Amino acid sequence: MTTDSSAPPVRGRSTRQKRAVWAALNALDDFVSAQELHRILQERGETVSLATVYRVLQSHQEDGLLDVVRPDDAEAVYRLCAREEHHHHLVCRRCGLTVEFEAPDIEAWTGRLAAEHRFTDVHHTLEIFGLCAGCAAARDDEPDAG
Repeated sequence: MTTDSSAPPVRGRSTRQKRAVWAALNALDDFVSAQELHRILQERGETVSLATVYRVLQSHQEDGLLDVVRPDDAEAVYRLCAREEHHHHLVCRRCGLTVEFEAPDIEAWTGRLAAEHRFTDVHHTLEIFGLCAGCAAARDDEPDAG
């Protein structure tokens, strides 16, 4: 990643809280929920409210700096984008492993669909949930519960 961990490329004022959130995100490789990030900040001795963490994450997401995944059974999780171009995610339901991928056919289809319905300024995300090979193998090795 080419981002500078000391200074978030954010719009508006660069506050201590924004810098703290940015530094914490830069130190993580995996997705993190807003509540987990808030706990990490507290453990670091940072005084950032949970509401501020949510606002900063929302702002970073709107600026295209974060990937966000919204699993069906949990709150949204965030991480700094590993890619600068538009992409999608394969997400393991069991361990959370996330693989980023590009899908030109999907991009073309969404463009056609939007034009057909006279929509403009269209944005989309695609998250495909399943089991990664490791979790599928582990599940196959588990004794039957019945």
